[in-house]
Amino acid sequence: MNIVDHLGISDYSVIIVYLILLLAIGFWASRRSNQLGGDLFLGGRQLKWHTVGLSMWGTNVSPSMLIATASLAYSTGLVGGNFSWLTFPILLMLSKIFVPRYLHARIHTTPEYLSFRFNQTTRDIVAIYALVSILILWLGGTLYAGGIIVSQMLDWPLWLSVSLLMIVSMSFTITGGLTAVAYTDAFQMILLIIISLALLILGVSAAGGLEQVYSSAPEHYWHLLLPASDDTYPWYALILGYPVLGIWFWCTDQTIVQRALGAKGIQQAQKGVLFTAGLKILDTFLFVMPGIICFLLFPDLNNPDEAFLTLSMEVLPPGLFGLAVIAILASLISTIDSGLNSLSTVFILDVCKRKTNPHLHKISERKLGQWVTLLGAVLAVLMAVLLQRVEKDLFGLLQSIISYLAPPMSVVFLTGVLWKKATSKAANLTLVFGFALCFVVAILDLGGFPYKGFIPPYLLMSFYLFAFLSAFMVSVSLITGKEEDKRKFIPLGTVYRQLGIFPAGSIGIWMLIALVLVALYVFFN
Repeated sequence: MNIVDHLGISDYSVIIVYLILLLAIGFWASRRSNQLGGDLFLGGRQLKWHTVGLSMWGTNVSPSMLIATASLAYSTGLVGGNFSWLTFPILLMLSKIFVPRYLHARIHTTPEYLSFRFNQTTRDIVAIYALVSILILWLGGTLYAGGIIVSQMLDWPLWLSVSLLMIVSMSFTITGGLTAVAYTDAFQMILLIIISLALLILGVSAAGGLEQVYSSAPEHYWHLLLPASDDTYPWYALILGYPVLGIWFWCTDQTIVQRALGAKGIQQAQKGVLFTAGLKILDTFLFVMPGIICFLLFPDLNNPDEAFLTLSMEVLPPGLFGLAVIAILASLISTIDSGLNSLSTVFILDVCKRKTNPHLHKISERKLGQWVTLLGAVLAVLMAVLLQRVEKDLFGLLQSIISYLAPPMSVVFLTGVLWKKATSKAANLTLVFGFALCFVVAILDLGGFPYKGFIPPYLLMSFYLFAFLSAFMVSVSLITGKEEDKRKFIPLGTVYRQLGIFPAGSIGIWMLIALVLVALYVFFN
């Protein structure tokens, strides 16, 4: 699919204007970062709620959201919307449980929190785990998705596409750190909402209107929850498995949580998470619906991964098609620069300063972080090329990677923040044993060994691993329980009192979002 032939002068003009604006915002944010002391990692803890919310949402909206979600909708229907709408209770947990604990402890990274709750060994294990997950998922997986898009657009080989994409993306985080990343993310996500909304409206119009779209699609395309007989997304696998992915992804992963850690205060962080919860309602309409519309207009595509680009080419007029290209670039840059910034943050603060040079000067710390960013970029390009060899659809590939990364981390963090009797030995054993177990299962599933169908649907398998590791951690905690472990646990009520905030803050807006989601699930089932 060579898209260069479809780009006119007006398309190139809007792309150039976008790049100029993006560079201008990045340059301004970099100067602001230097004025705040050159904090490469948390932006001087000066981010406001709207920047936190847009940046957090933007980090999640990767090319996989645009391409893979539309591809899944083209083939299956609305089921991909669950990965956005089931996020609500997880974000509520992040806002009301995890964020207060994180900011109360004044941490810079999520692995650092576990050194307060458990011990330094726990932090070391999770730091390595975090570095691996950032490289595989946030950098390698996102680059792979972005590389597929650019390859489709320009007919380039994947390795060349991902290399050029990485060069563009890493320029922001090297110069400005989290401040530049957050402000450019906010700009790009506002733009992405406008572009995606235009594509949705024009697509619905081309398909004959909303009523025609609803009546023409196969009936099962409008079901959020599929029957138990479905091979990949049975309803019980989604209900049981998604929370495991969600807790790790939204509540413990450094790339997502780092925005809340950089907030100006606890209330700004919680409002930012609330803003993200509201934005997640839009995901299904902006990114899933175009796949269904493409199926109605162009039902004979050879590759469902081309659904988003095909719809964009056919329904967007000159100038607006250039905006579709911008949407892809914006989602890619937003996710990649966030991953690079988190990679350098975890490596410098959790590995380098703790293990080799705890008195590292601020200027040296910043320079070393920039070199780590560059090395991470090279490794991510190699990872993206390797992912090309895995025989799995794009959406299934990225979600299954999360499914096997999530269980040990979700168990340790969730048990640690909720249960007083959880011990350091139990946490460490669960992480090491859980990582090994999940790695073996991932190889069996993604490699199709010993035969396809040996492993249950990845969401259900993730739940099984979570349940087993939870029982394992509880059992080891009861056996190895010590009084000093219990003293490390601070009740959540005490955390709220010491922070000077109320647990029920903004509860009315949370309830409103919950009612909207319940209504949507009733309507689409």
